[in-house]
Amino acid sequence: MLGLNFRDRSLFFIVIALTVLAPFILNPFPSESSLAQFNAGYPDLMQRFVIFGIFAIGFNILFGLTGYLSFGHAAFLGVGSYAAVWMFKLFTYNVLPAIILAVAVAGLFSLLIGYISLRRSGIYFSILTLAFAQMSFALAYSVLSNPKFNLTNGETGLQVYADDPQWLHRDSLPDLPHLFGLSMRSNYQLDIGAWTFNFNVGYYLCVVIMLIVFYIAIRLFRSPFGMMLRAIKSNQQRLNYTGLNSRPYTLAAFVISGMYAGLAGGLMAAMDPLAGAERMQWTASGEVVLMVILGGAGTLIGPILGAGFIKYFENIFSKINDQILHQWFAFLPDGLEDFLVFIIHPFIGKGWHLTLGILCMLVVIFLPGGLVEGGQRLGTLFGRKKKTDDSASKTPAE
Repeated sequence: MLGLNFRDRSLFFIVIALTVLAPFILNPFPSESSLAQFNAGYPDLMQRFVIFGIFAIGFNILFGLTGYLSFGHAAFLGVGSYAAVWMFKLFTYNVLPAIILAVAVAGLFSLLIGYISLRRSGIYFSILTLAFAQMSFALAYSVLSNPKFNLTNGETGLQVYADDPQWLHRDSLPDLPHLFGLSMRSNYQLDIGAWTFNFNVGYYLCVVIMLIVFYIAIRLFRSPFGMMLRAIKSNQQRLNYTGLNSRPYTLAAFVISGMYAGLAGGLMAAMDPLAGAERMQWTASGEVVLMVILGGAGTLIGPILGAGFIKYFENIFSKINDQILHQWFAFLPDGLEDFLVFIIHPFIGKGWHLTLGILCMLVVIFLPGGLVEGGQRLGTLFGRKKKTDDSASKTPAE
């Protein structure tokens, strides 16, 4: 079925279930509860979970399979966003042509950068990609914002204005991103008791696209092409000695990965028609590296888990402040309450990066395979315990 083996098919259906049911899964606490601040089932954040999941899946095709660590993938994310917004400005608000253009432009841009960068490997490749990304950021931030040929609008960001041509736009269509008239901001709210669940059109469009690209990633991982990429990661020099030229394979992986990043950038613009140079900064490239390492490089579902984990920390955990901590520890004596708040304060709010850094350090040290390896260890532990219990129950009494 679907050309997948039982294990991959089961994983694919698990991802389908998690994404389709996300509005329920991410809203475990009642809306009026003091714990409702930990709910993540609102449209903007769910869209980010999926979009950055796509970004991480694409990066994992390059880093997880070939071992080539790029510090410049944010350049393709930014290029994709700019291409999508220009489609909105010049032709139509329909998100489908914008997404296609974003993928195509990012693919061409990654072909150019990959052709040059892949002449080197290891740390030299990483530095080259970082240099190209920073040059792209500088171009978008200043050079290409020149009034004579303003392509990026500098630090203000590129956005759609009322006087833009939009040659294919009709008055009967909404004046915001849509899919053949269906607005990306359309939202249905379902109230069940004390819980509120949101079902957003933009989110489910992102889900459909993510499921498609996730399926493509599975097929790539299991294909002869994927085996060749693993051979490159294992020992590229030995592979070259056999007479095989590994460079076309690494370039193909780099371009595919760049197209995934462009797709993510196009979807970001489709959800919010704005593109800025900050999406091309080195910090954005470092973020996707953390997502893949934290989730599990070289695994299928790991990048999605890592993207969700980091975006949850960024948007939910970072909102915890001293006032909330005082509410949590109000049952303690005043001195102990103030002491605990003082100890935890550096790790919350604006200090959430410190907590994330510690978690990433612990994962790298104790779980090199990321969250996926942690899940596998727990499964093995409970499976072994169950097997031991079953064996003990079958032991005849003396």
